[in-house]
Amino acid sequence: MKIAVICANGKQGKLIVKEAIARNASVTAVVRGENHSAAVNVIKKDLFDLTIDDLEGFDVVIDAFGAWTEETLPLHSTSLKHLCDLVSGKEIRLLVVGGAGSLYVNKEHTMQVMDGANFPEMSKPLAFHMGKALDELRTRTDVKWTYISPAGDFQAEGAKTGKYILGGEELTLNAKGESVISYADYAVAMVDEALNGNHIQQRISVVSQ
Repeated sequence: MKIAVICANGKQGKLIVKEAIARNASVTAVVRGENHSAAVNVIKKDLFDLTIDDLEGFDVVIDAFGAWTEETLPLHSTSLKHLCDLVSGKEIRLLVVGGAGSLYVNKEHTMQVMDGANFPEMSKPLAFHMGKALDELRTRTDVKWTYISPAGDFQAEGAKTGKYILGGEELTLNAKGESVISYADYAVAMVDEALNGNHIQQRISVVSQ
């Protein structure tokens, strides 16, 4: 299994690289500057400068891109479109590190986490733009994509348990009534999907046990 991890220097990207290597995958880090991940193979390029020649030969491309400032939030859409255009019509699967704000909180799928009264105001712009990128991704029937949303409480420094509950479009709670997962356990779920390819053209979600 040959996997490319885009934005491999980020906190989530590093953990995905580490987890994939531990599962004996051949991993290539895609980074703009020096590589700080555990990957030996490196493509040193900006995401927007990637071409299909760079990605040809990979089984899976994992998009761990993240933008956080007001002026860069639209890049969630434009970066994902660029990657989709590159792998359009190819056998290469595109897995996306998603957000939790767009998960639904009712069976009718008319209310999302970001619509809740208690959703932090400062997080709404990010949730909106990530949700918009997901909506656009859903239209790409020409791409073998999978979008993986974390739990509501996404803990960068959380412990790795190696266990998680797989959910779908709706916010899923664990036995404790919590919506929480560590970056490390999210990486386990991401690599599971990369290796197994069970949810093509679907959004799935994960929460810790």
